[in-house]
Amino acid sequence: MKQVVLAAAAIVTGLCAFGQSKVYMTKDISPESLVKIYKALGRPADNHRVAVKISTGESGNPNYLSPELIKDLVQEVNGTIVECNTAYNGKRNTFDAHWQTVKEHGFDSIAPVDLMDEEGDMKIPVKDRRHIKYDIVGSHLPRYDYMVNLAHFKGHAMGGFGGVLKNASIGVASADGKAYIHSAGKHDKVEGLWDNIAQQDLFLESMASAAQGVHDYFGDNIIYINVMNNMSVDCDCAAHPSEVLLKDYGILASTDPVALDKACVDIIFNMQPGEGNDNKPLIERINSRHGTHTIDHAAAIGLGSLEYEIVDIDK
Repeated sequence: MKQVVLAAAAIVTGLCAFGQSKVYMTKDISPESLVKIYKALGRPADNHRVAVKISTGESGNPNYLSPELIKDLVQEVNGTIVECNTAYNGKRNTFDAHWQTVKEHGFDSIAPVDLMDEEGDMKIPVKDRRHIKYDIVGSHLPRYDYMVNLAHFKGHAMGGFGGVLKNASIGVASADGKAYIHSAGKHDKVEGLWDNIAQQDLFLESMASAAQGVHDYFGDNIIYINVMNNMSVDCDCAAHPSEVLLKDYGILASTDPVALDKACVDIIFNMQPGEGNDNKPLIERINSRHGTHTIDHAAAIGLGSLEYEIVDIDK
C-alpha cells in the first residue's frame, strides 16, 4: 500500500525519474533572488490571474516577509497579494483591523491586496475526507487561476512550524475555514472555536488535507517558496514573538510543497549549532507539537514526496 501511495504522489507532483522532487535553493535572501528562484521553477505565471499568498503579519511582529523583499517578485508576476482574516483576536480578525495592518506594514504600496473572505467564503473539494469533508476558503479565490505560495518559514505555537503547507491550508482558509481545520471538521464557525479544538494529530492531518485541496484547485498553476529568515519559534501571527536565535539561511522553492517543507525542516534539524545560531528551541517546538506529522500525512495522501534533490541555483 505504501508503494502505491508513493507512486500516486510521483504522478501528482511530477517527480523526476529517481522519485525525487527538485527543491531549488539560494543562500542569497534578496528581491533579485526571489525572482531568480521563481524563474528556476519553470512554471511561468504569464497571462494568468495571479494570487500571491503571504502572511500580512500581526501588528507588532517584525518578522513577516517585508514588502521591500517581495516587491520585485509580486510585480514580476503581476500579482495580487491575498490573505484571509484570522480566527483569533488580534489586529487581523476583522476586516477594518486587517486593512489597517496591511497599510501599516506597507503591502498596499507594492501591489493590489485582496482579503479573500471579505465577501464571504466558499467550499472546495478535498481528497482526504477522514476529518474535513471540504475546505472552506475565501469566496474571492475564483478570481485567480495561478498561485504563488510565498511563505515565511518559522516556528508555530500550534503546528510546530509554519511553511508552505500551513500557508496553503490555514492561510487560504477563511476565518470560519480556519475554525473548521483547527477542529478537524467538527466546528465551522470562529465563535466557539476554542471550545472545539481537535486532538493535535487530527488538526495536523486536516491541514494537510486542506493544503491538498488548494493544490488540486490550481493544478499545475501553483508554485511554492519558503524564505528562511527571521526564524523565531513563534509565527508571524504572534504580536510579541520570541527572540530570533537562528541566522538567516536562504530561499527554497519547489512545485512540490511536501518536499519543500521537508527540506526546510531537515535543514533545521541537521544544522550545526554555533554562536548566534541556536536551533534547539525550534527543534523542540517542532517535536513538542509533532509538527513533522503534517508533512508525513501530506505525503501519505499523495500531495508530494518525502524524497527530494536540492538544486543550488547559486552555482
